[in-house]
Amino acid sequence: MAPVTGWLTDRFGPRWVIFFGISLFGLGLILMNFIDSRWAFYLVWGGIVATGFNVATMLPVDKAITDWFVKKRGIALGIRWVFSGLLVLPLISWLTTTHGWRTAFVVGGLVMGVVGLLLTWFFMKQHRPEYYGLLPDGATAEAEAADERQMIDRGVAYAAEFEEVEFTLRQAMRTPAYWLLILAQAGQGVTIMSIFMHLIPLLTDMGISPIRAATTVTIAGLFSIVSRFVSGFVADRVSKQSLRFLMGGAYLLQGAGITIYLLNQTVAMVYPFLIVYYIGMGASMILMSIIGGRYFGRKAFGSIRGSSAIAAMPLGMLGPIYAGWVFDTTGSYIVALTMFAAVLALAAVLMFLARPPKPPAQITDIHKIV
Repeated sequence: MAPVTGWLTDRFGPRWVIFFGISLFGLGLILMNFIDSRWAFYLVWGGIVATGFNVATMLPVDKAITDWFVKKRGIALGIRWVFSGLLVLPLISWLTTTHGWRTAFVVGGLVMGVVGLLLTWFFMKQHRPEYYGLLPDGATAEAEAADERQMIDRGVAYAAEFEEVEFTLRQAMRTPAYWLLILAQAGQGVTIMSIFMHLIPLLTDMGISPIRAATTVTIAGLFSIVSRFVSGFVADRVSKQSLRFLMGGAYLLQGAGITIYLLNQTVAMVYPFLIVYYIGMGASMILMSIIGGRYFGRKAFGSIRGSSAIAAMPLGMLGPIYAGWVFDTTGSYIVALTMFAAVLALAAVLMFLARPPKPPAQITDIHKIV
């Protein structure tokens, strides 16, 4: 869905894309209450809910924030990810524990259908701020623009003050940075999806109870929430040239967390492993979107990020399968974790090499996305 969603968001704006995604997401969550077979689970969870979630909460939201913020984009994205983790996850855990997962799904679907749609309808704008006579970051124009075209040009000039130039998708694909970012993102994706899938089994196999394992992961996740905000704050205050080092450092932190556990595979070392890993993961969650905007501009942000996601996703899908195969074969996750630490180190090197691209030979019209 990522390339299609990204292009639609660039072409028509995020408002109606998000509105459709929320409607689908909410419907899917409510339908989860009625599933009673495997095929229904695959259809509802893997089809309706997954599609709605991706359309409603991922690229279009980042696109909207990227359009409306340039100088303050990092802090804006940081706040977006802080509140999504801080408010929602504890509530979901409480509902599931006290009322069961079916009730939790229904409540979630109703909240998405009512609160999500109302917020989107009344507060989400279809286009970047220049279409409404405004500039990104709430900046004030020195004089009233004569027409929409002049206002758009002012917005482009404003972004250029922060080293941001507009690329089309094709222009971005001709730069080494585009492909290096994809490779680095793919390397991290292998690790993130694998850790998410196998972390609780890893902890319970060490003798930790399921409830304590879930609590441990939740506590470690709090460090991720803090790092999202801090990394966004820092990203707004460094040059475009330095962003790749922030992202590479986030990858190294994730690798260091895994290495801590590999060096001493005890219950006591689980905590530093998860804390360091989640700090790096939280930072990387928003830094890639920040880099995408700073490197390639706003107009084709969705298309560029969407095409990057579909290129990086296959490796991310294979990672959990590989980790499961390693465990089934060896009775341990050690070989898989060693490989993941090495992949993260390689991803960090690739990020360090991903220099910001030179401006394209021709700066095309804002409406030319591809």
